[in-house]
Amino acid sequence: MTDRLDPPKSQSQGSTGWGGASWSGSRQEGTGGVTDATPSNTLEQFIGGSPAAVAVRLLVVSLIVGALLMWLDIRPIDVFYGLQRFLTRLWNLGFDAVREVITYVIAGAAIVIPVWIVLRLLNAGKKR
Repeated sequence: MTDRLDPPKSQSQGSTGWGGASWSGSRQEGTGGVTDATPSNTLEQFIGGSPAAVAVRLLVVSLIVGALLMWLDIRPIDVFYGLQRFLTRLWNLGFDAVREVITYVIAGAAIVIPVWIVLRLLNAGKKR
């Protein structure tokens, strides 16, 4: 018995559309079929898709996040000034800075770790 369920043979080839392209997304050699979902090179693997598609996605997400930040009256320069003030404060604290950083790490981990666990569980469910 196999670990996965395969569609019947008549459906596994998919119905072909224009130019012999398969609607199921399977690769058909020599007929101009749709390519596999796996990226063709390491750049596409690294960035998560074709450079043009990733650029468009980043542009849209940047527009949404930028609009949200402007709505909240947070300017990008304010973020950099805040980071500068944070680093200056850490430098001025001296050895107490270690305790301050640990406090920040624990506060951040209280949010980051549960979100990470949920995302890993959701991704594990997709792989099965």
